[in-house]
Amino acid sequence: MAILSVSTTATIFCSKSHPQKLNSTKQYLPKQLKSPQLQPLHRKIEAHVEIAIDSLAKAGLAALLSTSLFFCVDPAFAFRGGGPYGIEVTRGQDLTGKDFSGKSLIKQDFKTSILRQVNFKGAKLLGASFFDADLTGADLSDADLRGADFSLANVTKANLTNANLEGASVTGNTSFKGTVITGADFTDVQLREDQRELLCKTADGVNPTTGNPTRETLLCK
Repeated sequence: MAILSVSTTATIFCSKSHPQKLNSTKQYLPKQLKSPQLQPLHRKIEAHVEIAIDSLAKAGLAALLSTSLFFCVDPAFAFRGGGPYGIEVTRGQDLTGKDFSGKSLIKQDFKTSILRQVNFKGAKLLGASFFDADLTGADLSDADLRGADFSLANVTKANLTNANLEGASVTGNTSFKGTVITGADFTDVQLREDQRELLCKTADGVNPTTGNPTRETLLCK
């Protein structure tokens, strides 16, 4: 059971099923309202209090859930919940050596994650974010990386053989030092001139999916 204190006077409890219903506060009404003369008023106030409690309970729980102030989760599933980006949380994680080969990870968020020696071979990573991520030695061969964000990423000694990077973003200090790019497609990738010159030194091959020669997509001289 998890417990979240939301004030000095109220605590919300949750379990694996549902949050417990809030108790009635009619016991806190002034004692004077319990006199026979004021019983009608007492009943009206009590009715309004019950309605208010029920409404506040529903609205309050919804608000707490939406703002992450209220969070009940089985510890076994604490690492799940990537929203629309897959079943696992992958942002800001150490995923060294993990195998994502062949998986569909469209728009997956890998921002600031450690992805050293991760296997992304043949994965669908359209629009995925590798912002400021460490992809040292990662296998991205045959991966669909169209529109992916590699801004500030370290792609040193990675394998981009036959990868499709059309429209990918590499602004900032993205590093491709020692990266294998045979058959990779860099169409519409806005590279810094020093990075372009570095990649053109080893660029060769033709992308099997797009049919575009790597050197042409890099605008090598």
